[in-house]
Amino acid sequence: MAIRIAEGAPYPLGATWDGSGTNFALFSAHAERVELCLFDAKGRRERERVALPEYTDEVWHGYLPDVRPGQLYGYRVYGPYDPRNGHRFNPNKLLLDPYAKAVTGPLRWHDSHFGYRVGSGRGDLSFDRRDSAFVMPKAVVVDPAFTWAQDIRPRTPWSQTLIYEAHVRGMTKAHPEIQPHLRGTFSALADPRVIEHLAGLGVTAVELLPIHFFADERPVVERGLVNYWGYNTLGFFAPDPRYLTPERDVHEVKQMVRRLHEGGLEVILDVVYNHTAEGNHLGPTLSFRGIDNASYYRLVEGDRRYYDDVTGCGNSLNLAHPRVLQLVMDSLRYWVQECHVDGFRFDLATALGREHYGFDPGAAFFDTVRQDPVLNTVKLIAEPWDVGPEGYRLGGYGAGWAEWNDRYRDGVRAFWRGDEEAPPELARGLLGHADLFDELGRRPWASVNLVTAHDGFTLADLVSYDHKHNEANGEDNADGHSHNLSWNCGVEGPTDDPGILRLRARQQRNFLATLMFSQGTPMLTMGDELDRSQGGNNNAYCQDNEISWMDWDPAREEAWRLYEFVRRMVALRRSRPLLRQARWAHAETVGERGDRNGWWLRPDGQPFESEDWERPEARTLGLMLAGTGEKPLLLLLNAYDQDVEFTLPPGGETWVCLCDTAAESSDPPDSPRRVGTTTLRGRSLQLLERYTPS
Repeated sequence: MAIRIAEGAPYPLGATWDGSGTNFALFSAHAERVELCLFDAKGRRERERVALPEYTDEVWHGYLPDVRPGQLYGYRVYGPYDPRNGHRFNPNKLLLDPYAKAVTGPLRWHDSHFGYRVGSGRGDLSFDRRDSAFVMPKAVVVDPAFTWAQDIRPRTPWSQTLIYEAHVRGMTKAHPEIQPHLRGTFSALADPRVIEHLAGLGVTAVELLPIHFFADERPVVERGLVNYWGYNTLGFFAPDPRYLTPERDVHEVKQMVRRLHEGGLEVILDVVYNHTAEGNHLGPTLSFRGIDNASYYRLVEGDRRYYDDVTGCGNSLNLAHPRVLQLVMDSLRYWVQECHVDGFRFDLATALGREHYGFDPGAAFFDTVRQDPVLNTVKLIAEPWDVGPEGYRLGGYGAGWAEWNDRYRDGVRAFWRGDEEAPPELARGLLGHADLFDELGRRPWASVNLVTAHDGFTLADLVSYDHKHNEANGEDNADGHSHNLSWNCGVEGPTDDPGILRLRARQQRNFLATLMFSQGTPMLTMGDELDRSQGGNNNAYCQDNEISWMDWDPAREEAWRLYEFVRRMVALRRSRPLLRQARWAHAETVGERGDRNGWWLRPDGQPFESEDWERPEARTLGLMLAGTGEKPLLLLLNAYDQDVEFTLPPGGETWVCLCDTAAESSDPPDSPRRVGTTTLRGRSLQLLERYTPS
């Protein structure tokens, strides 16, 4: 019997269940016909196919009164196959709904020679020569109802925010106390033991690598690997099934958010709206390309067979098109309103501001976000570059935006490596890079300070390797950055030399303390607090295994001592407002003595002059911070390998040492008082506070 279908409505887009039936709506400006395909519960057999009967304002739509939540579906879209003019319609291709709220089944590649396919949808590989040549995932009609109870967003002020970048699977896959069938899922991330680890550290926000439904690239699968990081999005509304427990549904994400909120933690999603998993002109037709290629993608003028790729991933979404912009905005609002997330980190954000004539800081995307009453209240973080012309835009994202600051990263790395030219850049970074961000009323928190991130060396590897070691990726070690500004402390990789091990541990403490004592918003990378190593792999995007997973082994005593050190540094930052000022310090210009609350000091205790920054001796320097009602702080840094006697500011005051990275214990220094001078050990840092008798 033919399935019943009515006219329905052109909005909202996607599949919307109203309690009685489901409305289906799909945008395509150039299609000639759209068929809705309904599948059985396992997604193996197409049960019904029906043409959407109406076309209104470039939207194809229809209402099916007999369709309920749990129904699997996809689309076949008819139109011209004319690549030179940008059209790639092919009704032989089953297409995923761009607005799908849930997806079931993995995208499976099959090769008749190797027999590779992505199996369970959970990052594993299986082999089956009987498998069909290609299997598409199916969209699922969902019931959005969820009991949020008394969910309260933490709404942590930026000046008090500490971000922890994590991977859902990698964070918990090797946790020995979590049930094996839960490890690597949203439920595991919401486990009380994980929340206690993060909250105990002092973290206020968890920034998750992409959780949107994504695909494993065929070349990666053919090497026996998977896309682990997830920067290959195919569905901007659906969580990836590989992070769901077998017995749960998409509401597991909401439950995770609610539990993290209960623990005082905000949830920030790393989102990829700059490109999709369909790749270049030779890539697969999975969704957008077959629905309306000429609308969804930036195409090369003059020969629209090719994509204007500013992402390095084969294609670029065309946010200059109003319907594509609508897709992105609807997705962002969905995650805030329906899933209660607290912010977003935008991958390759420059690509989002490219109009037809090039990048524009006043592009439609930025203007739309800025005025949106939902989105302008959450945390917005830009990765401020892409690979297109003039793509590096650090400092150029304007009011309301924070930005990943790679100049801070490079300046801190170069300083602690001992580079002579590094002190001026370190000094700018310590004070939040006012030269980049102090305009339009922006505050120091606009600089998201990082020493490491998912892309690059872990902190343990930063002090253990001079060179990348990515052989396990199967690309002849040609992938990943070679400019790491790392130092192995004398031996490449693992060593039993106690002197080198002590130096590496001290260097890790130097990096972590510098990060916590800098103005701006600090970001930790998953596992850096537990000495996590990737064996020198600085591009572990395809390593869903022990290379990338968090090591929770309680027997690693040195790792847990490092955890305690980080916890204490975070507590110092939280308890000293001078370390996280909401307004710019007055010593922000390198070489300029501040008139009220900050100035630079040489080891002889005298203020820096402009010419001092060009001298090798600048690798030992001090920063005085003072403010009304606050005890002055003195941050001393020595990147030399020799001890340096540092003359404290005149006046005979007594200073209390709050932190000395030369001390191997995670506890406060045994002899905290300093008068007149203090000895800075080679490659170490001290934080002093003026002593005031009670």
